[in-house]
Amino acid sequence: MERRTLLHTIIIFFISFIASSHSFYLPGVAPRDFQTGDPLQVKVNKLSSTKTQLPYDYYYLNYCKPKHIQNSAENLGEVLRGDRIENSVFMLSMRKEQPCKVGCRVKIDAESAKKFKEKIDDEYRVNMILDNLPVAVPRPRRDGSQSTVYEHGFRVGFKGNYAGSKEERYFINNHLSFKVMYHTDQDTDSARIVGFEVTPNSINHEYKDWDENNPQLTTCNQNTKNIIPGSTVPQEVDTDKEVVFTYDVTFKESDIKWASRWDTYLLMNDDQIHWFSIVNSLMIVLFLSGMVAMIMMRTLYRDIANYNQLDTQEEAQEETGWKLVHGDVFRAPEYSGLLSVYVGTGVQLFGMTLVTMIFASLGFLSPSNRGGLMTAMVLLWVLMGLFGGYSSARIYKMFKGTEWKKTALKTSFMFPGILFAVFFVLNALIWGEKSSGAVPFGTMFALFCLWFGISVPLVFVGSYLGFKKPGIEDPVKTNKIPRQVPEQAWYMTPVFSILIGGILPFGAVFIELFFILTSIWLNQFYYIFGFLFIVFVILIITCAEITVVLCYFQLCSEDYHWWWRAYLTAGSSALYLFLYSIFYYLTKLEITKVVSGILYFGYMLIASYAFFVLTGTIGFFACLWFVRKIYSSVKID
Repeated sequence: MERRTLLHTIIIFFISFIASSHSFYLPGVAPRDFQTGDPLQVKVNKLSSTKTQLPYDYYYLNYCKPKHIQNSAENLGEVLRGDRIENSVFMLSMRKEQPCKVGCRVKIDAESAKKFKEKIDDEYRVNMILDNLPVAVPRPRRDGSQSTVYEHGFRVGFKGNYAGSKEERYFINNHLSFKVMYHTDQDTDSARIVGFEVTPNSINHEYKDWDENNPQLTTCNQNTKNIIPGSTVPQEVDTDKEVVFTYDVTFKESDIKWASRWDTYLLMNDDQIHWFSIVNSLMIVLFLSGMVAMIMMRTLYRDIANYNQLDTQEEAQEETGWKLVHGDVFRAPEYSGLLSVYVGTGVQLFGMTLVTMIFASLGFLSPSNRGGLMTAMVLLWVLMGLFGGYSSARIYKMFKGTEWKKTALKTSFMFPGILFAVFFVLNALIWGEKSSGAVPFGTMFALFCLWFGISVPLVFVGSYLGFKKPGIEDPVKTNKIPRQVPEQAWYMTPVFSILIGGILPFGAVFIELFFILTSIWLNQFYYIFGFLFIVFVILIITCAEITVVLCYFQLCSEDYHWWWRAYLTAGSSALYLFLYSIFYYLTKLEITKVVSGILYFGYMLIASYAFFVLTGTIGFFACLWFVRKIYSSVKID
């Protein structure tokens, strides 16, 4: 694996970003015109399986190898995803059909046979690419309709037995029937590739005398070069077996335009998408949030009007509720430095998420731009360190803190340090399985350079600027002696109210979460970023509203310890996210290996932790704005 420096990684990202402005439909990929006879090179990608979640390099198995294996230009996201795009022996010519072409002849040794059998057992699929289009396998629908569905990649092989035998054998798909669809420009006669399909077959090829320069197979008709009907005995995989890899190519003109060529791949699971239930659930969440907001605002305005009408101190003394804790409501919480760090980290995450979704909604991070989404997220996280450091320093100074450098240091290292530690352990497990999903040393070094060379300095610059600004003044003065908090009802205890607060934000995203998990763990494309952006906005609104409502009830109960509770109320939705990931694992996935299960829960733990920091920060700022607003709106005697 070629090691890339930090400069190389950044250059690749910005070149792809600039190039995106010149494309028509899916930014990042410009259309290519081909003339008749132009060479077309099929590139090979990783071997993938939904049962193990461990990708492998194509040449991990004993397939036909070209004389020189070359890695295509990869970005940081492709490496982190485990993509390994390399050249292959499959050479095509535009609009020139090639029947029964021999790739190579391979003698299977014991080690190769073992690897093939393992990959067939785990239902691995081979992924290929032609003109940036992934290969798809057409399959008839199970409901018997005439339309066709498509699967990503073709299976390495299958298990079966010979007639009259109960012994299970392994067979390899050694013959590939490629079908390339193209759209012709009537004016120039040039063509653009709009489809790439393959039909895999297992054929035990036979020959008389093997000629390396011009191999002749008796299983292929000498005149038509097509497979002879009735000769399709499957090719068994076992030690000392000989396998001849072949392929044929057909071309078909299509009415599909280049701008719509990805529709086939993006709509592979269209029958599973229940748009009505998604929209319906989101409308329910919006309706409930609006109702809660209206009730809260009407109650709050009545309280403020009543308090402002009190004329005497005696009347104020008789009042109970949120006004009585005005002398303690802005008292700095315990572990205020840690809270400042988490808030700053949340701002950094929020900025990264918001900008990423905007670019994705505009099409810059579409599935055709391989690895673009992951690359953008990493680089945006690094650049948003400036805002993270600024926010943590501002909150820390509001808490009357003085050691801003320590806060900046914690903001720089705590969250990414925890993530990197978990990622390092998971990467070691992947490396132990000899999977191509293991991040190589060069990429690890590039991540370290991005972290220590850009992110950390930006956090410190932001912290310096934030701490240099005047401190945020409280609207009311804080008493020297803390007020005693009365005994709370069971439903106002911290644990109960925090757990209740996370239900509504999770309800806003859990349906969309199903499709995100499916795209990640079941090897599907996720493309409805515009809809995801709407869900993200609803999540922000829901987190803010539920936190404000519960904070109001807490203050009415004369409990002024709201700082951490505001953060944890919205952040508790991450707990439900992790519990849902367990449910998804048990009901939707067929993971069999222990290592694969550890990887799944490890990555979902990282995602849940990030979701906790993000939603907690949204709830904190909403509650901070609300508390400052109500206490600056009343007359304090």
